[in-house]
Amino acid sequence: MASLIPTTLSLHSRLTRLTLTLTQTPRPLLRFKATRAMSSESTQRAFQLRLDPLTGNSEWIVIEEQEQEEQISDNSQKPLLATTSYLDMLNDSPRNKAFRQAIDKTVTQPCHVIDIGAGTGLLSMMAARAMCSGDSSTTCRSSSSEGMITACESYLPMVKLMRRVARLNGMERKIKVFNKRSDELQVGVDIPSRADILVSEILDSELLGEGLIPSLQHAHDMLLVENPQTVPYRATTYGQLVESKFLWKLHDLHNNEADTGDGIHLVPSGLDSILHVKSQQYAMHCDAIKEEIKLLSEPFKIFEFDFWKRPDSHREIELHIKATNDGRVNAVVSWWILQLDCEGTIFYSTAPGWICSAMNTSAGHWCDHWKQCVWFVSGKGMSVSKDEEVYLHAVHTETSILYNLKTDVPRKSGFDTGDPQLILSPERIAIYGDREWRQSMFQALRNALQERVNSLCIVADDSVFLTLLVAHLSKTSHVISLFPGLRDKGAQYLQAVADANGFSMDHVEVLEKRKTCLTMHDTHQKKVDLLIGEPFYYGNEGMLPWQNLRFWKERTLLDSVLSKDVLVMPCKGLLKACAMSLPDLWKSRRCLSNIEGFDHSVVNTTLGACGELPAPEEGPCLPFYIWQCGEIKELSEIFTIMEFDFSKPIKPCYGKAQVEFTEPGICHGFALWIDWVMDSDNSIVLSTGPDKRYWKQGVKLLANPVAVGIHESRKTVEHISTVIEASFDPSNGELIIRNNFI
Repeated sequence: MASLIPTTLSLHSRLTRLTLTLTQTPRPLLRFKATRAMSSESTQRAFQLRLDPLTGNSEWIVIEEQEQEEQISDNSQKPLLATTSYLDMLNDSPRNKAFRQAIDKTVTQPCHVIDIGAGTGLLSMMAARAMCSGDSSTTCRSSSSEGMITACESYLPMVKLMRRVARLNGMERKIKVFNKRSDELQVGVDIPSRADILVSEILDSELLGEGLIPSLQHAHDMLLVENPQTVPYRATTYGQLVESKFLWKLHDLHNNEADTGDGIHLVPSGLDSILHVKSQQYAMHCDAIKEEIKLLSEPFKIFEFDFWKRPDSHREIELHIKATNDGRVNAVVSWWILQLDCEGTIFYSTAPGWICSAMNTSAGHWCDHWKQCVWFVSGKGMSVSKDEEVYLHAVHTETSILYNLKTDVPRKSGFDTGDPQLILSPERIAIYGDREWRQSMFQALRNALQERVNSLCIVADDSVFLTLLVAHLSKTSHVISLFPGLRDKGAQYLQAVADANGFSMDHVEVLEKRKTCLTMHDTHQKKVDLLIGEPFYYGNEGMLPWQNLRFWKERTLLDSVLSKDVLVMPCKGLLKACAMSLPDLWKSRRCLSNIEGFDHSVVNTTLGACGELPAPEEGPCLPFYIWQCGEIKELSEIFTIMEFDFSKPIKPCYGKAQVEFTEPGICHGFALWIDWVMDSDNSIVLSTGPDKRYWKQGVKLLANPVAVGIHESRKTVEHISTVIEASFDPSNGELIIRNNFI
């Protein structure tokens, strides 16, 4: 869909420094803000990235302050912040309770409290309420005899929401809101004095990724009194050595593709790092794979970060860890524990469920805004024996924590223009190493190339695998790879691995410039016999499944250069669905009402909430890995809603299906995905459904959960079937889903 996607370098929009970075997992939202003088007034201006997923085109558009206000207050607008984690965070009851208890203990008298990364202003309102309930006659530590709350939030739409929430709760006069990054605030200009207490929640799953360290450094240097009080008080990171075949497959393509048997070498011997994942921690719900994890050590402490004092930008530590089992260390699973009060009585933990500790207060509580993190040990991992001592070198920078085992070979984490390395997501690495997937692609393409001599083949997407496969199977075919996302990186990679795969680059080319359509000049005056894709678009892994129908759009734009008997692979796509019980996910996305005594109902539409919405409003369809969504249960058979025929140009599509429930339970919504039919015989179908853990599915949550049954004879209110309708609009890529329970 062509839409404004609220995007930032962190999910909570609170980095203190603006840095645009190309990451492996696309951030659906990038924005800037600026100030413009108008008629003696200063007006805020926001820049947002509008993306059309069916073309890959994007543009920066300007939204004025007044337009932002209208957009947030107008319920007819699409949820502006649905793809961020704000809603999930505000639905995290243990988190909210822990912060409320710690703030009540800390803010006991009138003073100056600053909230950095204030979001909807929840912590600011907690501080204001705690200050009002304290003894107002007590002398304040600040220079002012009256207390004040300073709320700092850099993202203009969130500032608008915060003001609405504060107004709804009668707090608008008790909180001074600044639409600035914290490092833009100045004592004596914006605020009269340094703050006595800092309350803040600028944490991600890794802890440091939202700019915690530079935020604290600037706050201690410029905004806080000496020896301030803080909520939280301290954060401690922990880790555990694990063996896991699943985690191994997410990064070691070189060893996994050795058993695929198709003769293609994406990572040839001697070029082990030419295609790899970035050396970083990856957020993941590790409880979902606990049965596939073998613990090889006890949990160990790594770093402590004290909020009440200025942190260092860089630290290193070497840990000696005793192995508790024989095995092979494939990864380090890490988490953190937050101590919110200085006495050490209030904690919040992101530890996996298998960790039993008095401080693991969130055990069994599923939320999506904080997960565990996984650091991959390179190659096949490190073999260890029980009681053997393992040396782990840990380093933290301003924004990340890195590890290295004693025998772990350091890997490059960047990509520069002259370097043929490709950095892909862990899921893409696993797909390329999957034997079944590769065999299906091999068979489909071999069949397609039969009786096609000296054919011209176009690879429409970013598939380096299909490019290599065509060159491998047909020495006479000419291959043009469009590589709309990889571009010159893909060309450099192909050049580097050509010899190892036994083909000449004379028969393979990558178009130098991105074109909306090709001409016969681009195809050397020859019609295209074969148009193929996985489909896979670099940087789009986190998007909704049907947004890969960009392949259909590309096929349409290429229509003038396609031969009459062109073979398009995949030949069609099937929109599949399954009714699901998703209680954990639904709770994390449900409408907000009272949060620790503060009404948040005005943010529901903007944040894309589900449940108890006034008709005809519905929550958005969002991408999730279903297998990581906590408690899940399939309630129906998998069914097809509609087909997309790629042999013809893109067009509007409509589908309708009725499905009976096969299991009793509570239906919270539907999982939706695309199955790609690779051949006209329908014999080779590549699914991206929930049982295929390397793809995200689309999730359409219901307005309210519905009890479903399996027998018509039941004299209850349970529904036995549902009718689901879907319509696809090729002008914007939108898929509209409707359902009716029977």
